Amino acid sequence: MLRGQAQVTFLPSAAAGAVFCVALFAAGWRYGLYGLAGTAVGTATARFLGADKDRVTTGLEGFNACLTALCFAVFLGADHLSTALLAIGGCVVVTVVTSAVVNVLGVWGLPSLTLPYCLIASTMTIAAPGFERVWHHGEALAALTHAATGPTVVRPAELARAFFADFAQIFFMPQWYVGALLFAGLLTASRRAAAVAGLGSVVGIGTAWALGAPAAQITDGSMGYNSVLVALALCGVFLPVRTATLAYALVGAAAATAVGSALSALFAPSGGHTFTWPFVLTTLVFLAGAKSFPRLAGSDRSLSERGDTVTA
Repeated sequence: MLRGQAQVTFLPSAAAGAVFCVALFAAGWRYGLYGLAGTAVGTATARFLGADKDRVTTGLEGFNACLTALCFAVFLGADHLSTALLAIGGCVVVTVVTSAVVNVLGVWGLPSLTLPYCLIASTMTIAAPGFERVWHHGEALAALTHAATGPTVVRPAELARAFFADFAQIFFMPQWYVGALLFAGLLTASRRAAAVAGLGSVVGIGTAWALGAPAAQITDGSMGYNSVLVALALCGVFLPVRTATLAYALVGAAAATAVGSALSALFAPSGGHTFTWPFVLTTLVFLAGAKSFPRLAGSDRSLSERGDTVTA
């Protein structure tokens, strides 16, 4: 279970997972409980259905369920019984979807990433307002897009908050101190992974600022969390750690920032959310492209063989 939580950032580390668990409870005991319960349900479902033992023990069958449960808690309200029941069902379904995505993308030697969770989460946020016993917020989330407004200057003190908020937003949490704990979890498992993730956050913040994103969106981490995940995936997880792959990963991190804005505009009219779609789409494109660049190649093992496990 703890490895399942850590695998959200590609770390098969129980120690990192324990720190991540503390971070979620720091955000609120309900979120900590949903994260743990979601990971447990996903892992148990995979074991019951006879999933590959290595995938189960390294946490690869738990991280999508962890994010799914947290998503339901944040968007539907953690206090409602209907939310808890739907979260359990969602974690069961996302385990099946994970298997399907692994099999489909494995044909091209690509990893599943958080695509299963994104599919379930998007379906839920778009569909939920149509059910009165599920939706407790009155108005739906659907809204027309509009041009960005507000100040674009980020003060020095806000930069540190933005850096840590990028990590917190991976788990839907806006608190900078939650991000600081998550970053500490990364350091616990791998200083190299933490350094790459930190660079991804910096690139995400810098790209958003250079393009003129509102300072509020930069500070709360909503513009940079996908960049963190892209950087991790492309340097040290699915591609080896090299100067070329680091540069490649940071370009991908910058691209994910722009993709995030595009997807936000795309999903808004239907009431959807970007979740980690920018990370998924950007990473899959860059990994598919890397097959044509010898300088980015790593070991002889294909991505399909490596699955979603970290090499750090």
